Amino acid sequence: MFVDQVKIYVKGGDGGNGMVAFRREKYVPKGGPAGGDGGKGADVILEVEEGLRTLMDFRYKRHFKAPRGQHGMSKGQHGRNAEPLIVKVPPGTVVLDEQTKDVIADLTIHGQQFVVAKGGRGGRGNSRFATPANPAPEISENGEPGQERDVILELKVLADVGLVGFPSVGKSTLLSVVSSAKPKIAEYHFTTIVPNLGVVETDDNRSFVMADLPGLIEGAHSGVGLGHQFLRHIERTRVILHVIDMAGTEGRDPYEDYVTINKELEEYNLRLTERPQIIVANKMDMPDAEEKLAEFREKVGEDITIFPISAITRSGVRELLFAVADELEDAPEYPLHDLEEIEQRVLYKHEKEAPQFTITRDPAGIWELSGFEIEKLFQMTNFEREESIRRFARQMRGMGVDEALRGRGAKDGDIVRIMEYEFEFIE
Repeated sequence: MFVDQVKIYVKGGDGGNGMVAFRREKYVPKGGPAGGDGGKGADVILEVEEGLRTLMDFRYKRHFKAPRGQHGMSKGQHGRNAEPLIVKVPPGTVVLDEQTKDVIADLTIHGQQFVVAKGGRGGRGNSRFATPANPAPEISENGEPGQERDVILELKVLADVGLVGFPSVGKSTLLSVVSSAKPKIAEYHFTTIVPNLGVVETDDNRSFVMADLPGLIEGAHSGVGLGHQFLRHIERTRVILHVIDMAGTEGRDPYEDYVTINKELEEYNLRLTERPQIIVANKMDMPDAEEKLAEFREKVGEDITIFPISAITRSGVRELLFAVADELEDAPEYPLHDLEEIEQRVLYKHEKEAPQFTITRDPAGIWELSGFEIEKLFQMTNFEREESIRRFARQMRGMGVDEALRGRGAKDGDIVRIMEYEFEFIE
Protein backbone atom coordinates (compact mmCIF):
# COMPACT_ATOMS: atom_id res chain seq x y z
CA MET A 1 0.00 0.00 0.00
CA PHE A 2 1.20 3.52 -0.83
CA VAL A 3 0.80 6.10 1.95
CA ASP A 4 1.30 9.71 0.85
CA GLN A 5 -0.17 11.81 3.67
CA VAL A 6 -0.10 11.28 7.43
CA LYS A 7 -0.49 13.33 10.62
CA ILE A 8 2.03 12.76 13.40
CA TYR A 9 2.64 14.14 16.91
CA VAL A 10 6.17 15.17 17.87
CA LYS A 11 7.55 16.36 21.21
CA GLY A 12 11.04 17.56 21.99
CA GLY A 13 12.63 16.24 25.18
CA ASP A 14 12.24 18.24 28.38
CA GLY A 15 15.38 19.75 29.83
CA GLY A 16 16.92 18.07 32.88
CA ASN A 17 16.24 19.62 36.30
CA GLY A 18 18.85 21.73 38.03
CA MET A 19 20.02 20.61 41.48
CA VAL A 20 20.31 22.21 44.89
CA ALA A 21 23.57 21.02 46.51
CA PHE A 22 26.40 22.38 48.67
CA ARG A 23 30.08 21.58 48.98
CA ARG A 24 30.77 19.63 52.16
CA GLU A 25 34.50 18.71 51.88
CA LYS A 26 36.31 18.64 55.20
CA TYR A 27 38.93 21.25 54.32
CA VAL A 28 36.77 23.59 52.25
CA PRO A 29 35.28 26.13 54.67
CA LYS A 30 32.07 27.81 53.48
CA GLY A 31 32.08 25.64 50.38
CA GLY A 32 28.94 27.27 49.00
CA PRO A 33 26.41 26.11 46.43
CA ALA A 34 27.46 23.32 44.07
CA GLY A 35 24.31 22.22 42.26
CA GLY A 36 24.79 21.50 38.56
CA ASP A 37 22.55 22.44 35.64
CA GLY A 38 20.30 19.96 33.87
CA GLY A 39 21.15 18.79 30.34
CA LYS A 40 19.30 19.94 27.23
CA GLY A 41 16.38 17.83 26.03
CA ALA A 42 16.65 16.07 22.69
CA ASP A 43 15.37 17.59 19.45
CA VAL A 44 13.11 15.63 17.12
CA ILE A 45 14.77 15.73 13.70
CA LEU A 46 13.31 14.64 10.35
CA GLU A 47 16.01 13.23 8.06
CA VAL A 48 15.69 12.24 4.40
CA GLU A 49 16.49 8.60 3.67
CA GLU A 50 16.70 7.96 -0.07
CA GLY A 51 15.86 4.25 0.33
CA LEU A 52 12.34 5.07 1.52
CA ARG A 53 9.55 5.46 -1.03
CA THR A 54 6.37 5.85 1.06
CA LEU A 55 5.19 7.08 4.46
CA MET A 56 4.01 3.55 5.31
CA ASP A 57 6.03 3.37 8.56
CA PHE A 58 3.96 6.23 10.00
CA ARG A 59 0.77 4.16 9.77
CA TYR A 60 1.96 2.16 12.76
CA LYS A 61 3.82 4.77 14.79
CA ARG A 62 2.56 8.34 14.86
CA HIS A 63 3.86 9.63 18.22
CA PHE A 64 7.52 10.62 18.54
CA LYS A 65 8.70 11.78 21.95
CA ALA A 66 12.38 12.61 22.38
CA PRO A 67 14.23 11.77 25.63
CA ARG A 68 14.78 14.41 28.31
CA GLY A 69 18.15 15.78 29.41
CA GLN A 70 19.95 14.33 32.43
CA HIS A 71 19.36 16.08 35.75
CA GLY A 72 22.09 18.21 37.30
CA MET A 73 24.27 16.63 40.00
CA SER A 74 26.25 17.67 43.06
CA LYS A 75 29.81 19.00 42.94
CA GLY A 76 28.77 21.35 40.13
CA GLN A 77 28.33 18.52 37.62
CA HIS A 78 25.99 19.35 34.77
CA GLY A 79 23.61 16.75 33.33
CA ARG A 80 24.27 15.21 29.94
CA ASN A 81 22.45 16.59 26.88
CA ALA A 82 20.09 14.05 25.33
CA GLU A 83 20.85 12.60 21.89
CA PRO A 84 18.45 13.84 19.17
CA LEU A 85 15.64 11.59 17.99
CA ILE A 86 16.10 11.02 14.23
CA VAL A 87 12.93 10.20 12.26
CA LYS A 88 13.54 8.98 8.69
CA VAL A 89 11.33 10.28 5.87
CA PRO A 90 11.43 9.63 2.10
CA PRO A 91 12.71 12.27 -0.35
CA GLY A 92 9.90 14.51 -1.51
CA THR A 93 8.34 14.93 1.94
CA VAL A 94 6.66 18.27 2.64
CA VAL A 95 6.05 19.15 6.30
CA LEU A 96 3.04 21.30 7.23
CA ASP A 97 2.02 22.70 10.60
CA GLU A 98 -1.29 21.03 11.44
CA GLN A 99 -2.80 24.16 13.03
CA THR A 100 -1.80 26.85 10.54
CA LYS A 101 -1.39 24.59 7.46
CA ASP A 102 1.83 26.54 6.69
CA VAL A 103 4.66 24.68 4.94
CA ILE A 104 7.54 24.51 7.42
CA ALA A 105 9.93 22.26 5.49
CA ASP A 106 10.42 20.74 2.04
CA LEU A 107 12.78 17.76 2.26
CA THR A 108 14.20 16.48 -1.02
CA ILE A 109 17.93 15.64 -0.70
CA HIS A 110 19.37 12.51 0.95
CA GLY A 111 20.66 13.36 4.42
CA GLN A 112 18.80 16.68 4.62
CA GLN A 113 17.63 17.38 8.17
CA PHE A 114 14.95 19.56 9.77
CA VAL A 115 14.37 20.14 13.49
CA VAL A 116 10.60 19.71 13.78
CA ALA A 117 10.41 19.95 17.60
CA LYS A 118 13.13 21.55 19.74
CA GLY A 119 14.16 20.12 23.08
CA GLY A 120 13.92 22.29 26.20
CA ARG A 121 16.97 23.84 27.85
CA GLY A 122 18.20 22.38 31.11
CA GLY A 123 17.16 23.98 34.40
CA ARG A 124 19.78 25.92 36.34
CA GLY A 125 21.28 24.55 39.55
CA ASN A 126 21.61 26.62 42.72
CA SER A 127 25.22 27.59 41.96
CA ARG A 128 23.76 29.85 39.20
CA PHE A 129 21.70 31.84 41.70
CA ALA A 130 24.46 32.75 44.14
CA THR A 131 24.81 36.51 44.75
CA PRO A 132 26.68 38.58 47.37
CA ALA A 133 23.35 39.16 49.10
CA ASN A 134 22.42 35.46 48.98
CA PRO A 135 25.64 33.38 48.78
CA ALA A 136 23.91 30.08 49.63
CA PRO A 137 20.64 30.00 47.65
CA GLU A 138 18.30 27.03 47.86
CA ILE A 139 16.83 27.74 44.43
CA SER A 140 16.94 25.57 41.35
CA GLU A 141 14.94 25.35 38.13
CA ASN A 142 13.20 22.43 36.54
CA GLY A 143 14.02 21.80 32.90
CA GLU A 144 12.19 23.72 30.18
CA PRO A 145 9.43 21.67 28.53
CA GLY A 146 10.24 20.50 25.00
CA GLN A 147 8.31 21.87 22.04
CA GLU A 148 5.31 19.77 21.01
CA ARG A 149 3.18 20.01 17.91
CA ASP A 150 1.12 18.08 15.39
CA VAL A 151 2.48 18.10 11.85
CA ILE A 152 1.26 16.74 8.53
CA LEU A 153 3.71 14.90 6.29
CA GLU A 154 2.87 14.90 2.58
CA LEU A 155 4.83 12.91 0.04
CA LYS A 156 5.13 14.30 -3.46
CA VAL A 157 6.76 11.85 -5.87
CA LEU A 158 10.15 12.97 -7.17
CA ALA A 159 9.97 12.25 -10.89
CA ASP A 160 11.31 14.08 -13.94
CA VAL A 161 8.38 13.12 -16.15
CA GLY A 162 4.75 12.66 -15.18
CA LEU A 163 2.21 10.73 -17.28
CA VAL A 164 -1.23 12.37 -17.17
CA GLY A 165 -4.48 11.55 -18.88
CA PHE A 166 -7.91 10.03 -18.40
CA PRO A 167 -8.19 6.53 -16.90
CA SER A 168 -7.45 3.65 -19.30
CA VAL A 169 -5.62 5.69 -21.95
CA GLY A 170 -2.53 3.45 -21.65
CA LYS A 171 -0.27 5.26 -19.19
CA SER A 172 0.56 2.13 -17.17
CA THR A 173 1.21 0.15 -20.34
CA LEU A 174 3.60 2.81 -21.63
CA LEU A 175 5.53 2.86 -18.33
CA SER A 176 5.81 -0.95 -18.33
CA VAL A 177 7.16 -0.87 -21.90
CA VAL A 178 9.84 1.80 -21.37
CA SER A 179 11.05 0.79 -17.89
CA SER A 180 11.28 -2.18 -15.52
CA ALA A 181 8.30 -0.95 -13.49
CA LYS A 182 5.44 -3.44 -13.08
CA PRO A 183 2.28 -1.34 -12.68
CA LYS A 184 -1.13 -3.01 -12.48
CA ILE A 185 -2.77 -3.12 -15.93
CA ALA A 186 -6.40 -4.09 -16.50
CA GLU A 187 -9.41 -3.10 -18.56
CA TYR A 188 -11.17 -1.01 -15.95
CA HIS A 189 -10.80 2.51 -14.62
CA PHE A 190 -8.43 3.50 -11.82
CA THR A 191 -6.26 0.40 -11.94
CA THR A 192 -3.52 2.82 -10.90
CA ILE A 193 -4.49 4.13 -7.47
CA VAL A 194 -0.94 4.91 -6.36
CA PRO A 195 1.93 6.51 -8.30
CA ASN A 196 4.31 4.06 -9.98
CA LEU A 197 7.88 5.09 -10.74
CA GLY A 198 10.24 3.69 -13.33
CA VAL A 199 13.73 4.59 -14.52
CA VAL A 200 13.79 5.04 -18.30
CA GLU A 201 17.00 4.73 -20.32
CA THR A 202 17.18 5.87 -23.93
CA ASP A 203 19.30 4.22 -26.61
CA ASP A 204 21.88 7.02 -26.35
CA ASN A 205 22.37 6.27 -22.61
CA ARG A 206 20.38 9.15 -21.19
CA SER A 207 18.08 8.32 -18.28
CA PHE A 208 15.23 9.90 -16.33
CA VAL A 209 12.54 8.95 -13.83
CA MET A 210 8.99 8.59 -15.14
CA ALA A 211 5.89 8.45 -12.92
CA ASP A 212 2.61 6.84 -13.92
CA LEU A 213 0.13 8.88 -11.92
CA PRO A 214 -3.46 7.94 -11.03
CA GLY A 215 -6.01 8.71 -13.75
CA LEU A 216 -7.50 12.17 -13.88
CA ILE A 217 -11.16 13.00 -14.53
CA GLU A 218 -13.21 16.16 -14.75
CA GLY A 219 -13.50 17.88 -11.36
CA ALA A 220 -10.28 16.34 -9.99
CA HIS A 221 -8.96 19.74 -8.83
CA SER A 222 -11.81 19.84 -6.30
CA GLY A 223 -11.30 16.22 -5.20
CA VAL A 224 -13.50 14.26 -7.65
CA GLY A 225 -12.22 10.75 -8.42
CA LEU A 226 -8.72 10.41 -7.01
CA GLY A 227 -8.51 14.21 -7.18
CA HIS A 228 -5.80 15.71 -5.02
CA GLN A 229 -4.21 12.29 -4.48
CA PHE A 230 -3.19 12.49 -8.13
CA LEU A 231 -2.50 16.19 -8.49
CA ARG A 232 -0.27 16.36 -5.41
CA HIS A 233 2.31 14.21 -7.18
CA ILE A 234 2.59 16.09 -10.45
CA GLU A 235 3.77 19.31 -8.80
CA ARG A 236 7.45 18.29 -8.86
CA THR A 237 7.61 16.89 -12.41
CA ARG A 238 9.60 18.89 -14.95
CA VAL A 239 7.93 17.58 -18.11
CA ILE A 240 4.35 16.40 -18.53
CA LEU A 241 3.50 13.60 -20.96
CA HIS A 242 -0.16 14.03 -21.83
CA VAL A 243 -1.36 10.60 -22.97
CA ILE A 244 -4.53 10.59 -25.10
CA ASP A 245 -6.54 7.61 -26.33
CA MET A 246 -6.54 8.72 -29.98
CA ALA A 247 -8.77 5.81 -31.03
CA GLY A 248 -11.51 6.92 -28.63
CA THR A 249 -12.03 3.32 -27.55
CA GLU A 250 -14.33 4.38 -24.70
CA GLY A 251 -16.48 6.67 -26.81
CA ARG A 252 -14.83 9.91 -25.69
CA ASP A 253 -13.56 12.61 -28.05
CA PRO A 254 -9.72 12.92 -27.90
CA TYR A 255 -9.81 16.72 -28.21
CA GLU A 256 -12.33 17.07 -25.38
CA ASP A 257 -10.12 14.83 -23.21
CA TYR A 258 -7.16 17.09 -24.00
CA VAL A 259 -9.03 20.27 -23.06
CA THR A 260 -10.52 18.77 -19.89
CA ILE A 261 -7.20 17.52 -18.51
CA ASN A 262 -5.43 20.83 -19.15
CA LYS A 263 -8.27 22.69 -17.47
CA GLU A 264 -7.93 20.50 -14.37
CA LEU A 265 -4.18 21.12 -14.21
CA GLU A 266 -4.75 24.87 -14.48
CA GLU A 267 -7.55 24.89 -11.88
CA TYR A 268 -5.41 23.00 -9.37
CA ASN A 269 -2.27 25.08 -9.68
CA LEU A 270 -1.50 27.69 -12.32
CA ARG A 271 2.21 26.86 -12.14
CA LEU A 272 1.52 23.44 -13.69
CA THR A 273 0.84 25.22 -16.99
CA GLU A 274 4.47 26.45 -17.03
CA ARG A 275 5.82 22.96 -17.57
CA PRO A 276 6.66 21.68 -21.04
CA GLN A 277 3.91 19.33 -22.21
CA ILE A 278 4.35 16.61 -24.82
CA ILE A 279 1.21 15.18 -26.45
CA VAL A 280 1.29 11.38 -26.80
CA ALA A 281 -1.34 10.01 -29.20
CA ASN A 282 -1.63 6.43 -27.96
CA LYS A 283 -3.45 3.37 -29.35
CA MET A 284 -2.56 4.24 -32.97
CA ASP A 285 -2.80 0.52 -33.80
CA MET A 286 -6.59 0.70 -33.34
CA PRO A 287 -9.12 1.32 -36.16
CA ASP A 288 -10.09 4.97 -36.86
CA ALA A 289 -7.08 6.28 -34.90
CA GLU A 290 -5.45 7.90 -37.98
CA GLU A 291 -8.64 9.78 -38.92
CA LYS A 292 -9.16 11.02 -35.39
CA LEU A 293 -5.50 12.10 -35.16
CA ALA A 294 -5.96 14.25 -38.29
CA GLU A 295 -9.06 15.87 -36.75
CA PHE A 296 -7.17 16.41 -33.48
CA ARG A 297 -4.25 18.14 -35.30
CA GLU A 298 -6.68 20.55 -36.97
CA LYS A 299 -8.21 21.54 -33.63
CA VAL A 300 -5.00 22.02 -31.62
CA GLY A 301 -3.04 23.67 -34.45
CA GLU A 302 0.30 22.95 -36.09
CA ASP A 303 2.37 24.58 -33.30
CA ILE A 304 1.82 21.70 -30.85
CA THR A 305 4.04 18.64 -31.38
CA ILE A 306 2.22 15.31 -31.24
CA PHE A 307 3.90 11.90 -31.00
CA PRO A 308 1.73 9.09 -32.40
CA ILE A 309 2.62 5.81 -30.69
CA SER A 310 1.28 2.41 -29.80
CA ALA A 311 2.41 1.26 -26.38
CA ILE A 312 1.33 -2.29 -27.24
CA THR A 313 3.33 -2.62 -30.50
CA ARG A 314 6.01 -0.12 -29.29
CA SER A 315 5.89 1.83 -32.55
CA GLY A 316 6.95 5.47 -32.08
CA VAL A 317 8.11 4.89 -28.49
CA ARG A 318 11.84 5.24 -29.24
CA GLU A 319 11.38 8.66 -30.89
CA LEU A 320 9.16 9.78 -28.00
CA LEU A 321 11.82 8.95 -25.40
CA PHE A 322 14.48 10.87 -27.34
CA ALA A 323 12.19 13.91 -27.43
CA VAL A 324 11.53 13.67 -23.67
CA ALA A 325 15.25 13.41 -22.89
CA ASP A 326 15.94 16.46 -25.10
CA GLU A 327 13.22 18.45 -23.32
CA LEU A 328 14.60 17.53 -19.89
CA GLU A 329 18.03 18.93 -20.75
CA ASP A 330 16.59 22.44 -20.84
CA ALA A 331 13.63 22.06 -18.44
CA PRO A 332 14.15 23.95 -15.18
CA GLU A 333 13.45 22.64 -11.68
CA TYR A 334 10.08 23.77 -10.34
CA PRO A 335 10.25 24.28 -6.55
CA LEU A 336 6.95 23.71 -4.79
CA HIS A 337 7.33 26.88 -2.78
CA ASP A 338 9.35 30.03 -3.38
CA LEU A 339 11.97 29.05 -0.82
CA GLU A 340 14.67 31.07 -2.60
CA GLU A 341 12.64 34.24 -2.27
CA ILE A 342 12.05 33.56 1.40
CA GLU A 343 15.80 33.14 1.97
CA GLN A 344 16.74 36.31 0.07
CA ARG A 345 14.09 38.65 1.39
CA VAL A 346 13.34 39.40 5.04
CA LEU A 347 9.79 40.56 5.63
CA TYR A 348 9.23 42.71 8.69
CA LYS A 349 5.65 42.95 9.84
CA HIS A 350 3.94 43.98 13.02
CA GLU A 351 2.47 41.10 14.94
CA LYS A 352 0.39 41.65 18.02
CA GLU A 353 2.28 40.29 21.03
CA ALA A 354 0.52 37.31 22.56
CA PRO A 355 -0.55 37.93 26.19
CA GLN A 356 1.64 36.26 28.80
CA PHE A 357 -1.44 34.90 30.54
CA THR A 358 -5.23 34.86 30.39
CA ILE A 359 -7.67 34.70 33.31
CA THR A 360 -10.99 32.85 33.21
CA ARG A 361 -13.40 31.68 35.91
CA ASP A 362 -15.11 28.31 35.96
CA PRO A 363 -18.68 27.68 37.23
CA ALA A 364 -17.31 26.64 40.64
CA GLY A 365 -15.75 30.09 41.10
CA ILE A 366 -12.12 28.96 40.63
CA TRP A 367 -9.85 31.43 38.83
CA GLU A 368 -7.92 29.73 36.01
CA LEU A 369 -4.60 31.07 34.72
CA SER A 370 -3.45 29.88 31.28
CA GLY A 371 -0.99 30.93 28.60
CA PHE A 372 2.31 29.68 27.21
CA GLU A 373 4.61 31.96 29.24
CA ILE A 374 3.03 31.45 32.66
CA GLU A 375 2.65 27.70 32.16
CA LYS A 376 6.30 27.38 31.16
CA LEU A 377 7.32 29.43 34.22
CA PHE A 378 5.19 27.18 36.42
CA GLN A 379 6.64 23.97 34.97
CA MET A 380 10.20 25.22 35.49
CA THR A 381 9.62 26.04 39.18
CA ASN A 382 10.88 23.58 41.79
CA PHE A 383 8.05 23.55 44.35
CA GLU A 384 10.03 21.40 46.78
CA ARG A 385 12.09 24.45 47.78
CA GLU A 386 10.62 27.39 49.67
CA GLU A 387 12.95 29.88 47.99
CA SER A 388 11.88 28.67 44.54
CA ILE A 389 8.22 29.12 45.49
CA ARG A 390 8.88 32.68 46.68
CA ARG A 391 10.74 33.40 43.44
CA PHE A 392 7.75 32.11 41.42
CA ALA A 393 5.44 34.41 43.41
CA ARG A 394 7.71 37.39 42.64
CA GLN A 395 7.79 36.49 38.94
CA MET A 396 3.99 36.27 38.79
CA ARG A 397 3.72 39.64 40.51
CA GLY A 398 6.17 41.09 37.99
CA MET A 399 4.02 39.75 35.12
CA GLY A 400 1.02 41.56 36.60
CA VAL A 401 -0.94 38.45 37.64
CA ASP A 402 -1.80 39.73 41.15
CA GLU A 403 -3.00 43.06 39.81
CA ALA A 404 -5.06 41.41 37.06
CA LEU A 405 -6.73 39.04 39.53
CA ARG A 406 -7.67 41.96 41.82
CA GLY A 407 -9.04 43.81 38.82
CA ARG A 408 -11.26 40.83 38.00
CA GLY A 409 -12.59 40.79 41.60
CA ALA A 410 -10.47 38.07 43.23
CA LYS A 411 -10.61 38.14 47.04
CA ASP A 412 -8.37 36.84 49.81
CA GLY A 413 -8.73 33.05 50.04
CA ASP A 414 -10.05 32.50 46.50
CA ILE A 415 -8.71 29.41 44.70
CA VAL A 416 -6.46 29.99 41.68
CA ARG A 417 -5.61 27.13 39.29
CA ILE A 418 -2.63 26.80 36.93
CA MET A 419 -2.79 23.64 34.82
CA GLU A 420 -3.87 20.91 37.28
CA TYR A 421 -2.51 22.63 40.41
CA GLU A 422 -4.47 24.89 42.77
CA PHE A 423 -3.40 27.47 45.38
CA GLU A 424 -4.96 30.27 47.42
CA PHE A 425 -4.95 33.91 46.44
CA ILE A 426 -3.53 35.90 49.38
CA GLU A 427 -3.68 39.71 49.58
